[in-house]
Parts: sequence; C-alpha cells; structure tokens
Amino acid sequence: MSGPGGRMMAGGAPAERSMDFKGSGKRLMRRFAPERVTLWWMLAACVLSVALSVVGPMILGRATDLVFAGVVGRQARDGGSKAQVLDGLREKGDDGLADMLSGVGFTPGQGIDFGAVGDVLLIALAVYVGAGLLMLVATRLSIRVINRTVFRMREDVQAKLSRLPLRYFDQQKRGEVLSRATNDIDNISQTMQQTMGQLINSLLTIVGVLAMMFWVSPLLALVALVTVPLSVVVAAKVGKRSQPQFVRQWKTTGKLNAHIEEMYSGHALVKVFGRQDESAAAFREQNDALYEAGFRAQFNSGIMQPLMFFLSNINYVLVAVVGGLRVASGSLSIGDVQAFIQYSRQFSMPLTQVASMANLVQSGVASAERIFELLDAEEQEPDAADARCSPLAPSEARGRVVLEKVSFRYEPDTPLIEDLSLTVEPGQTVAIVGPTGAGKTTLVNLLMRFYEVTGGRILLDGVDVATVARDALRSGIGMVLQDTWLFGGTIADNIAYGASREVTREEIEEAARAAHADRFVRTLPDGYDTVIDDEGAGVSAGEKQLVTIARAFLSDPVILVLDEATSSVDTRTEVLIQKAMARLAHGRTSFVIAHRLSTIRDADVILVMENGAIVEQGTHDGLLTSGGAYARLYAAQFAQAVAEVD
Repeated sequence: MSGPGGRMMAGGAPAERSMDFKGSGKRLMRRFAPERVTLWWMLAACVLSVALSVVGPMILGRATDLVFAGVVGRQARDGGSKAQVLDGLREKGDDGLADMLSGVGFTPGQGIDFGAVGDVLLIALAVYVGAGLLMLVATRLSIRVINRTVFRMREDVQAKLSRLPLRYFDQQKRGEVLSRATNDIDNISQTMQQTMGQLINSLLTIVGVLAMMFWVSPLLALVALVTVPLSVVVAAKVGKRSQPQFVRQWKTTGKLNAHIEEMYSGHALVKVFGRQDESAAAFREQNDALYEAGFRAQFNSGIMQPLMFFLSNINYVLVAVVGGLRVASGSLSIGDVQAFIQYSRQFSMPLTQVASMANLVQSGVASAERIFELLDAEEQEPDAADARCSPLAPSEARGRVVLEKVSFRYEPDTPLIEDLSLTVEPGQTVAIVGPTGAGKTTLVNLLMRFYEVTGGRILLDGVDVATVARDALRSGIGMVLQDTWLFGGTIADNIAYGASREVTREEIEEAARAAHADRFVRTLPDGYDTVIDDEGAGVSAGEKQLVTIARAFLSDPVILVLDEATSSVDTRTEVLIQKAMARLAHGRTSFVIAHRLSTIRDADVILVMENGAIVEQGTHDGLLTSGGAYARLYAAQFAQAVAEVD
C-alpha cells in the first residue's frame, strides 16, 4: 500500500477555534459505511498478508539455525554425540560455549544440510510472495473504497451547493467556496490514499509482530515494549502542537484562493485603477501567513519521524544486548534472536510510520471539517410536500402578481421592506426605479423565492408562490441580469441554455434575431458555432448581454424580469431591444428594473421605491406631472445628461 510519502502542503492563517479532531475524524470514517463489504475483504487480505509477513522471520530463523548447526557439526569430532561434545567442552572449562551450543541442534561430523536449507528458503519465498500478492489485492481494494467514498463526497458537496440559499453565497467569498469544493476534497483524497491502507497494515503488523515476539521470548518482548509508552507520549505531544497549525493552514488556503480568484476575475479593474501594488501586498500578506503556518505545521510534525527513529534504535540496542545474553546462556538459538531482531524492526517501523502519518491525517481531518461545515450549512427551506411541481406555462398562467403586506429583512434587526402591497395585472410591464439599496432587486428575488418573505405573501394567479415548488415557479420566469454569465461552449449552446427542452437551430436563431444578436453572431468566425470561454473572450460586454437576452427569449417565460438588462448595449440597440421586449411581453407580465428612466417611458406602471417601500406609482407622464420623487429623479438625470452634452 502507498506509504506516507511527503507532499507540498499549504499553510494557513490563525484559526478562530480549534477543530474537533476526534469528532470530525469519526464522521469522516462513517463516510466509508457504504463500502463495508469491500472493507471487510480488504481487511481479510491485509490480515492474511500480515500473518504471512510475520511468519517469514521465523522461517528464515530456521534456515539460520540449520546453517549454524551445520557449521558447528562440521567442526565437532565425528563419531560422538551432541551430549559428548558438550561434556567435552565443559571438561575443558568452556561452560559458556557449551551453554550456547546446547540450544543448537547439530550432529557432530555432519555439515550443512543444503537440501533442508533450500526447502526452508523456498517456503520463505512462497510465504513472502503470498504476502506481497495479498497486499496487492488489499491495495487495490483500498484504492477502490477511497475513490468511491471521495466520489460520493463530491456528489454530496455538489448537491449541497444546489440546496444552499442565495444568502449563503452572498455571505461567502466565491474563492473560499471553490477552495472547499476542490482543494479540501483533493486533500482528503490524497490523505486517505497515503494513509488509510498503510495505517491498517501498520496496526495489524504491530499486533501480529507483538504476538510472535511473546511467542518467541516473553522476556525480549517486554524489553521491546519498554520504549512504547515513550513513543506514545512523543506522538501525543507533537500531534497536539501541530494540529492547530494544520487547521490554520486550510483556512488561509481558502482565503488566499478567494483573493487570487477575485484579483484574476477583476484583473482589468485592478490595472485600470492602478491597484497592482495593493493587490500584490495583500497577496504577500496571505502568502506569508501561509508560509508561516505551513512551516510550523511541517516542522512540528516533521520532528516526529526522527524522534521515533531514535526510540527505535534504542529498542534495537536493548533487544540485541538482551538477546545476545540469552543466546550465550543457551535459552535462545541464534535463529530465534535473528528472528526477534527482525520482529523488533518490524515492530518499530509501523510505530514510526503511524507517527509520521500524523501530519497527513491531521491535515486531511482539517479539510474534512471544512467540508462538513459546508455540508452542515443551513439549507433553504424545502418545498412543501403538497407543493405544485408542474412547470408554469403561458397557456395555463395569466401572470397576475399580488403582493399582500410583504415584509422582508436580511438581518433580523434591520428591516428592509415593511408592509409592501402591490397588484400587477396580467400582461402589464412594471418598471421599478429608485436609488441604490431601495430594495428593487430584492423585490424580484422574493418573487422568484431566492429569498423567503418574513411577513405577508406573494400571489401568482391567486396561488401563494410559497406553495409552488421553486423549480416549477422559476421555470415560468425568464430573468436577464446586469451581470452577464456565459459558459464555455458555442454561442448556440449558450442561447439554448435557456430552454427546458431540446430546441432546433432555427429556434435558436429566431431567438437571436428577436434579441438583435443575429447580426453580430454571423460576423464571428464560425457564426453560431463559435466557441467562447466562460469569460466570454472575443465578445464585447454588450454582445454578451444580447446573448443572455436571447436566452431569455428562448425560455418563453410567463413572467419576464429584466434587471438593468440593457445597461451594456448602445442606445440604438437598446431601442431595438425595447421593441423586441414589447413583442415578447405581449400577454406576459414583465418587471423591469432600470436606472435610466428614459428606457421605461412606455411601462404600464412605474413603481418608485425608497427604503424598501413604494413611495409612488403611476405612468411616466402622470408621475412627472405629480412632481414627486420620480420627477426629481428624472430631472436629476436630465440635468446630468445636459451637463454631459455641454
């Protein structure tokens, strides 16, 4: 099985709290429950492999005894017995040599029995080959178990992200979330690959070798165990010092990734505003924290192995000295001592391996805790069991929207919208205007149930939207945001993304023509088959906006929501889009959030919002005549436009 090889690990910044190593470790182990059958087979292969491995030294010790007996027998006089040879040595005063040879099964005058030695070596070879093959099987099963478990963990994270409310993503940096979904899961996978199999093998080896040591010589076994308590103390002390550093490491890894992602996504703005130095300084600060925590974590955990090697060498010396004395007294054979020394090494090595794996295990469990924090995050409220799940369709829905005393607040003690009532008749185009932070986009998010109202209710064709499944509700709403979003693929694929069914090329092109995107698409090298990346390289901001509008056209929505959808297009194109929107909005309810008031002159109803409340509503001409908030906004924009012309 793969050993605990070293790898470059990232560091971290000070953590807010110590991680629950024991709890997170147990929870990580429970993730392997679906693979219990394969785990049992892996464990059986490990047990058999270790059993054969620990028998090997005894077999080799038997070969050593045969060789030594042959050497002694060849040097002894022929014709006598072993007892006579030993008596002769004692008569000469060589009592020590006689005691030592008393434990050797030699025959005077008979040399090395190479046939017997060969048979023993063949048995040893077969035992070690069998142990190796069984370990290969165990390794393969271990890899399968780990990869399946990580596969399910990735699926759980992906599913969790789809169930999290918009509030979660508003409060988290995108790079931090990505770091958990990629770096932390990869770290768990690598940690388990490098430690799980080796850890099981090491623990079984410790048990098996310990049993053989007591079987060979209880006294030597007790001598070998003298250093074990000291090893446990060293491992506990070092682990306690290094654990907080590994917790810090992955937290700052997420922060550093978030910073890099932000700087990369906004690299143009960074350069435009000359913030390269500040960005580099922030990076250096995070990188320094990463280096510091990484160095401390690796240093603290790195001293584990040399300390364990030192204790292992002490153990080896004690066993060699006591074993030599036992051989000299005739209590043990040379082969037994040789086997015991091998067992001593086999006993010390897994202890060292287990201790040296501590840094990897601590790092992996630290990443697991971050994954579990994500998996434990509060989800959006599930749809009611009796919620309507069938998609909305223009043939079924009229698009009448009613808000009855709706209240909402992002924070419990900070009200945003209070007792808001509104009725939008089917087919009406409703424009929502007001200063930044007035609650315009929030109102639309409530309609689409990205957030849930804290009071009142929203009715769609007389049905409370809270009783409609989110997917069914949103399937009937087309939305175009100010911030465009394209994915890596062709222009045609990006437009077709808005459809809930398979669409033809003709339908895609028709939607593009309706959004006035067809003209620029045909100027691209491959037309609708032009491949763009997720950043929309090679396509201007206005052209990307046209693609997203075409996507909304193709969705054939019951309700159309435009959140500053024409902010990135030129004035002429905007006029054309307004006409296209008018055709699309025929018979459908449309909500238009706009800052440029000139674009909403023809809206059926204009809502003016301030501080989460509708302060005015009416038509463009009527609101101008009343001389209220809308008239002031319009006058301010008109004055600004005149100033810009001057």
